[in-house]
Amino acid sequence: MCAAPAACTTGERPLRLGTTHTVEQSGALAVLDSLAHPMPSGVIGPSGQILAAAARGDLDVVITHAPGLERRLLVAPGHALLACPFVASRFAIVGPPADPARVAAAATAADAFRRITAAAAPFVSRGDSSGTHEKELALWASAGARPPAAGGWYLQAGADQATTLHVADERNAYALADLPTLAKLGGLRLRVLFAADTALTNLYTLYVVRESPRRAAALAFARWAMDSARPRILGLRLPDGTPAFVARTGGCADLL
Repeated sequence: MCAAPAACTTGERPLRLGTTHTVEQSGALAVLDSLAHPMPSGVIGPSGQILAAAARGDLDVVITHAPGLERRLLVAPGHALLACPFVASRFAIVGPPADPARVAAAATAADAFRRITAAAAPFVSRGDSSGTHEKELALWASAGARPPAAGGWYLQAGADQATTLHVADERNAYALADLPTLAKLGGLRLRVLFAADTALTNLYTLYVVRESPRRAAALAFARWAMDSARPRILGLRLPDGTPAFVARTGGCADLL
């Protein structure tokens, strides 16, 4: 018997699951993969890319962390059948140990971004319409600061979270980091300089796509992920022993 009923097949094509780079690089996808037999066919990319594929009907279930894009690309046009508040992690502003912009002394995340702007300190953005990139743009907006076009002190990696953090490390630059992903990377000189702001909460939501031809299987997978897989993901820990992920409140909601 399959551990995840929705992943079972009876001659039909496998269920298609779209997830983000941070779901993979944080270790959360490995937990899903270890429990679901067989695992749904997976597509990994930035949240914007995953949501666009879901809106086209190319995916059955998605797990993303870009609330604004989710509303615009999936929920508002009516492409989402079910929304499940899955888990949350934390972002942090990381940078070189010398901290030339004095980010560690910031009062809020917005203040930290203002300090980076004022110092024209090197900053590496993912620049890829990912959930991390969308959060970064929201933080620039809340800071009342607008980074320059790519070039100079503001660099765009156009890459996943792990690659972006390696670039920031090489450039002695600041970046926005997903803490569970950062914890998986070794050998970096980057330091966590600021994380104490609820604005840095990283919300993951699981959606069942309305146009899925395997709707029953997709709904079953969503129930399994919430009831059976999520508790195991919540068991992941950061190096300091604190939870890498916490549960989001509320249950799955039907979207009319």
